Amino acid sequence: MTDTTTAASETTETVEEFALRARAWLAENMPPIDPNDPPEHDRGEEEPWRRARELQKKLWEGGFAGICFPKEYGGLGLPIAYQKAFDNESRCYELPIILNTPTFTICAATILDTASEEQKYKHIAGALRGDEVLVQLLSEPSGGSDLAGVITRADHQDGKWVINGAKTWSTSAFAADYGLMLARTDWNVPKHEGLTMFLVPIDSPGITLRRIKQVNGSVEFCEEFFDNLELSEDAVVGEVNGGWHVASRQLYHERRAVGGGSEFASGVGAEGKSNVPIDYVALLEATGQADSERAQQLAGRALAHRAVREQLIDHVYHGVLDGSLPPAAGSIIRITHAETHHLELDTVLALSAGSGVVDVGDGMIRYGERYLSRQTAALGGGTTEIARNIIGERVLGFPREHAADRGVPFNQVKRNKA
Repeated sequence: MTDTTTAASETTETVEEFALRARAWLAENMPPIDPNDPPEHDRGEEEPWRRARELQKKLWEGGFAGICFPKEYGGLGLPIAYQKAFDNESRCYELPIILNTPTFTICAATILDTASEEQKYKHIAGALRGDEVLVQLLSEPSGGSDLAGVITRADHQDGKWVINGAKTWSTSAFAADYGLMLARTDWNVPKHEGLTMFLVPIDSPGITLRRIKQVNGSVEFCEEFFDNLELSEDAVVGEVNGGWHVASRQLYHERRAVGGGSEFASGVGAEGKSNVPIDYVALLEATGQADSERAQQLAGRALAHRAVREQLIDHVYHGVLDGSLPPAAGSIIRITHAETHHLELDTVLALSAGSGVVDVGDGMIRYGERYLSRQTAALGGGTTEIARNIIGERVLGFPREHAADRGVPFNQVKRNKA
């Protein structure tokens, strides 16, 4: 985790003073919204991304962009307490929430930890200004959960890198300017040792991008095909064949972001009506179950899990920061988020009953529509099964599972062959 705790000595403005200044600026400059009924948008459309860039530019011009990013890269260099104060003040205003994941909380955070100074100056500041959207190009059609087994190849030829292969399930890639792409640069060493991370301009010749339609109708996810894509030497992030280190930091930030535990988010809140936390009191009243003890128990259990998750986020964040927990503990946030998300959607569908699956005009069908995407929480940031392995091995110290390809040169590993 990038340490922002030392920034407190660099400002004479207290958290309370900062919050008051933010309150006045927000009231004068940002569009007000009802946080319980925010503007609806589809992440698979172009307009929300254009709008988000405009709002991010406003934050930049107002001096409230990148509160926890270092000053030298365009941020304010302040501790997380200042970000939380801004979050509290901004809940009733429209913010570029869709830029949080993956641009700020994952990609920009990874660049901060691992990239060159030139890359940090260009891309972190570019994102904070609203000029750049950053995405991840990691998963592959044949890769499953084994990220280190990527087969997209990068060959060094005549002073440049030539990329061939494919990526899939790339969140918001159609709206992006750059992607962090993991490729194989050495096939003669074990799989973790022959990877390199690249910063790829999405509009480059040699990239074919296609949308993926999900079961809920969204076309936010994309797949990309690389045919002799050429990249310059300065596209490498970190070291050549040191891509697994970069990817590990990237996954660390992703697991924290998915669980809501990143200090680099540009505001908090629901992205749209379908993302608003479920109001169980209103739900029970609307379904005529306000006096049902069983319904109250179901709703209460879900709310208790939600409260525990929120407390856990803070506990793990500070534990990793002070060294009492290893960075791998970010997977605790990730897995708790998935379990809470599943419990809440299971609960709301049970409480809404038939109205949640058949549109009878009472608005309950929206819960059924949210249920269609239930499983995404168990996949983003690595599967829940992977998260459990990480917690067991790297937090609790359990023995690692056997892997037949450990220590074997990648060109000798059997891959989908008869």
